[in-house]
Amino acid sequence: MKRLTFRLTALLMIFSASANFVKAQTNGLNVVTTAVPFLRISPDARAGGMGDLGVATSPDANSSFYNLAKTPFSKHDYGIGVTYTPWLKDLGLNDVYLLSAAGFYKLDQNQSISASLRYFSLGNIQFTDYQGQPLGEGQPREFGADFGYSRKLSDRLSVALALRYIHSNLASGYATNGQTYKPGTAVAGDISLFYNLANDAGQGWAFGATLTNLGSRIGYTNDATQKDYIPASINLGTSYTAVFDEQNKIMFGVDLHKLLVPAPPVATTDSATNSNNLIAYRSKSVVSSWFNSFSGPDQLKLINVSIGAEYSYQDQFFVRVGYFYEDPSQGDRKYFTVGVGLKYNVIGLNFSYLAPSGNGVTRNPLSNTIRFGLVFDLDKNEGGGTTTTPAPANQ
Repeated sequence: MKRLTFRLTALLMIFSASANFVKAQTNGLNVVTTAVPFLRISPDARAGGMGDLGVATSPDANSSFYNLAKTPFSKHDYGIGVTYTPWLKDLGLNDVYLLSAAGFYKLDQNQSISASLRYFSLGNIQFTDYQGQPLGEGQPREFGADFGYSRKLSDRLSVALALRYIHSNLASGYATNGQTYKPGTAVAGDISLFYNLANDAGQGWAFGATLTNLGSRIGYTNDATQKDYIPASINLGTSYTAVFDEQNKIMFGVDLHKLLVPAPPVATTDSATNSNNLIAYRSKSVVSSWFNSFSGPDQLKLINVSIGAEYSYQDQFFVRVGYFYEDPSQGDRKYFTVGVGLKYNVIGLNFSYLAPSGNGVTRNPLSNTIRFGLVFDLDKNEGGGTTTTPAPANQ
């Protein structure tokens, strides 16, 4: 991996999911950024094939990454999903990847529990100081572990709560400018809502809403003024499934995502003013920062959009397409995705691909991103084993 300057802010910029963050900063744009941006990477190959769509799609083993409240509506008693995502391959990085695992278990027809894990490897990095002198090599790693509970409130409505532990080890043990860096930790929670209007055949509308990563800020030193916001967000989604016959179904959906993080202060020509503004920005309470994220003009530019569709044939073969949009002022991520899925008995295999876009310096570094996923949908029988009935559509 290329040599990186040993500055925490630089690390966060390079590993941010906003593909053109650096370009945006040099253009004088005020990009909203956070620590631990790996929590914003779609960790599921099914959603990855639909432009990261997942808030109101049908439930599956990876629902906890998008909307945990969907799981009580699953037609299976429990499920497990595993996904591997090589990251930033288009930049020639071969040791950066995201590995995720998730699962749920239905306690009865109305409630379920779930757990999930995201592990992000940033590869091997040569650290340097501000003068470019080598400080040694490191292997930054980050992970987030969740545990959740979801419950139906009616035949149509369900809610869920999840608790998340976040651990980010970017430059542990290294010191510069009198500060020693340590792993950062944070605790956060999710609140989810799902409203399902589909009939028994699966046709109809579904709606979802989530508040994710509502939690503490994270710091990498003992200086409390150097703590950064984690990617708290509000997400709204809807989908419609059309059932043509017993063999053919198609689902269309759209999700809206917005960070609940205030924009950083705009730089001035006075260094003292910049320092005071940054301290004031970081000293805001977590709750007030959520509300402050709605202040300022051009709020619509802060909303990311995911649009996707999924066609299923005989509940066993799936074709997916999607599009993700982010405003140029906030990173300018725009990309098309495609994906396929194959289901046989209890085992599902999903694959997604992010199509190349841009040329030269404008080429999207997320181009050619691929995801591979395995899903196991299982049911209890009277003898305590599992059945091998093929999964319903979109499961």
